[in-house]
Amino acid sequence: MSALSACEIAAKVRKKEISALEVAKGFLENAKKQDPRLKVFIKIHGDPFMASAEALDEKIRTGGAPGRLAGVPVAIKDNMNVDGWETTCASKILEGFKATYDATAIKKLKAEDALLLGKTNLDEFAMGSSTENSAFFTTKNPWDISRVPGGSSGGSAAAVAAGITPLSLGSDTGGSIRQPASFCGVLGLKPTYGRVSRFGLVAFASSLDQIGPFARDAQDLALLLSVISGKDPMDSTSSDEPVPDYAAALAKGTGPLKLGVPKEYFAKGLDAEIKEKVLAAVKVFEKAGAKIEDVSLPHMSSAIEVYYILAPSEASANLARFDGIRYGHRTKEAKNLLELYEKSRDEGFGPEVKRRIMLGTYALSSGYYDAFYLKAQKVRTLICQDFEAAFKKVDALITPTAPTPAFKIGDKTSDPLQMYLSDVYTISCNLAGIPGMSVPCGFSKEKLPVGFQILGRPFEEARMLQMAAFYQSQTAWHKETPPLN
Repeated sequence: MSALSACEIAAKVRKKEISALEVAKGFLENAKKQDPRLKVFIKIHGDPFMASAEALDEKIRTGGAPGRLAGVPVAIKDNMNVDGWETTCASKILEGFKATYDATAIKKLKAEDALLLGKTNLDEFAMGSSTENSAFFTTKNPWDISRVPGGSSGGSAAAVAAGITPLSLGSDTGGSIRQPASFCGVLGLKPTYGRVSRFGLVAFASSLDQIGPFARDAQDLALLLSVISGKDPMDSTSSDEPVPDYAAALAKGTGPLKLGVPKEYFAKGLDAEIKEKVLAAVKVFEKAGAKIEDVSLPHMSSAIEVYYILAPSEASANLARFDGIRYGHRTKEAKNLLELYEKSRDEGFGPEVKRRIMLGTYALSSGYYDAFYLKAQKVRTLICQDFEAAFKKVDALITPTAPTPAFKIGDKTSDPLQMYLSDVYTISCNLAGIPGMSVPCGFSKEKLPVGFQILGRPFEEARMLQMAAFYQSQTAWHKETPPLN
């Protein structure tokens, strides 16, 4: 069952060649088999998963029209609200908190008859690059369980890589979809800022966060992106830009392409094997007639510094709501209101979240705002202008997704700076608000997946999906599966 794609499952369920209940039983059995070793899920919601399948079968039996995701199991990163389910953000401060409404992306999945299997593990409040910052446990990479799956959406990436679900949702603030997609050998797409509603996504950095899909091939990715995209009155930052039929766009092919290779992404610090695999991917496009041009993004070198001022500043403000008063963890030790705030937050937040709250609070504090936050915003504008200039010359950019393959669990936990550098190639995409996508392009000598990144103009996800579909028609890397047995 796990070998079927999302498109194949939906088609078979619609044609009554297989029942949704059969699909659900097969995937639930596999999830229960794989999860004890991989630690993908914070919680598998087996009963509602099976109940949704039964309800869909009854709908089809009585003549109802099944949705675009009919019977397709989907895993959800645990920083998105599903009505009646816990939303923990992998943090002790929200342990036990149950959502009272569906995030807009979740509502759209349900409307198209997707089957929600459970909530996946992540770095606490999506702050991390390895899923080691979860308050509960570390998710393992299906290709090598001694290694991280990436982060912060490590659970969602691992779920798809292991065949536990054909689709999953993650969120991306500085690379949290694309970097784990690269580490786990699947496709992951961060849409243009505003393409997908953030309503019901627990905020980390509101000007950077974006919900996006994971899948094993471009067709499935296009299907899921079509479902979750669009204007939402509940999110004032969502765009009213028309949503194209991404699946139909794939059938049209890429057409003539001019692709840019930014020199800053191939400088010191890039693993030699990664460079080799990414440049080989560029050659696939060049061989098919694409024109390749060297381009420059001169302010990319400042992206890490800018990100780690702006993202923590927004986190400092967004996480102020977790105060032990309204919901979530409340200390039992407080003697007064101030102690209630201090101890609830100290007991509830993990070390990395505390680190970022303090960084952000400092950057926003009186006397430092202009020196740090304001200056970072000005450099962010320069980064946006770099991309605008590049996209006047080329249709899309091809870069590495991550500087290394998946690293071993524990290798970088004692050095936050080294962990932050794992996202050096993905952060600028969020700062500029453009779409970014990771596509599998080979394996290292240690049999670890490698991904290349496509960066596109705002709202040109269709072109990126066309590129991914073409690349996958010429290669078979996306068909490789982990040696789980």
